[in-house]
Amino acid sequence: MFKIQNIEEMIYMIRGQKVMLDSDLAKLYGVQTSQLNRQVRRNLIRFPEDFMFELTVEEYENLKCQIGTSSSDHGGRRKQPLVFTENGVAMLSSVLKSDQAALVNIAIMMIFTKLRSFLMLEKELTDRMDGIESGANKVFKIVFERLDNLEEKLPSHDKGRKRIGLKD
Repeated sequence: MFKIQNIEEMIYMIRGQKVMLDSDLAKLYGVQTSQLNRQVRRNLIRFPEDFMFELTVEEYENLKCQIGTSSSDHGGRRKQPLVFTENGVAMLSSVLKSDQAALVNIAIMMIFTKLRSFLMLEKELTDRMDGIESGANKVFKIVFERLDNLEEKLPSHDKGRKRIGLKD
């Protein structure tokens, strides 16, 4: 049917949100993209802006470059794609009523949960690294301050003194 890794590869970061394309979701749900979008548009009240939004021309062009989708000149899309956030994907199961939609929806929700836990772990590690870096900076600052203080306390050398060692 579908592999979890394939679904993970269908999640993109757009406008600072993890989203999935309508065409990818349609493939997973076993329906045509136009059918999915028709059901969504018939139920727009269920899809506020933070659940689903239409890509701008620039966003879509950027995405096409990343994933290599076809152009509208060669049988590709004629309209800007809709993208769905995690909440939007969850809401899709209420408008696409099939067993496959329910199963796919469960798998997608599990992946979003897994991604969230990875992001939390990444933030925790970043915070720890920032703490270590901050501590190291403080230690180095103290060391350099003490070296500066020592240098100030050392007697200056007489320019006319005899040099020790090999002569030039």
